[in-house]
Amino acid sequence: MVTQSSGVRGWSSAVVVGLAFTAGTVALLTAQQRKHNSLRLRVEQQRMHFHLLSRAMDDPDLAAVMSTVDLSDEPAAKRPTLRRQYIFANAWYTNTLQLYRTGSVNSQELYGHLRVICQSGIFRDYWEATRHHRESLAYTSEEARVGRLVDGLIHDLEETDSEEWWVVGEPPSE
Repeated sequence: MVTQSSGVRGWSSAVVVGLAFTAGTVALLTAQQRKHNSLRLRVEQQRMHFHLLSRAMDDPDLAAVMSTVDLSDEPAAKRPTLRRQYIFANAWYTNTLQLYRTGSVNSQELYGHLRVICQSGIFRDYWEATRHHRESLAYTSEEARVGRLVDGLIHDLEETDSEEWWVVGEPPSE
C-alpha cells in the first residue's frame, strides 16, 4: 500500500531552500529600503537645517532667535557679527558631521576635515561657547563621540608647539 504525503512534509528540500532564500532576500531588501529612506530623510532634514542657518546668517533678527550663545560680555556692536560667525561655524561643523554620517568620508578623513576647521579661532570660540549644548548628548551617541574627538583635537592643537598643524593629534583607526 502506498501512502501519500501531504502538506509541508511533502515539500522537497529545494522548495524549502527556495522559500528561505526568497524570505531572506525580501528581508534584506526591506532593510536596505529602510536604510535608504532614513538616509533620504536625514539629507532632507539637513537641507532644512542649512536653509534655516542661511536665513539666520543673512538676517541679524533671525540670528538672534537661532543663537543661544550668551554674548552679553561682547560689545553690542560686535554681537550681530559674532552671532552670524557662530551660526556659520555650526553650519560648517554640521556639514562635516553629515559627510561622515552619510559615508562620504571615513573617520580618518573626518579627522582631517576637523583639523582644518579647528584652525579657526572663531570656531574654537564657538566650540567653547556651545560646550553646554553637547553635555546633553547621550555619551554613546555618534555626535557625542565626534564632539569628544573635536575636544581632543583642539586640546592637542593648543598644546603643540609645532607649526605643522596638519599632523597634530592621532586620527582614529577605522
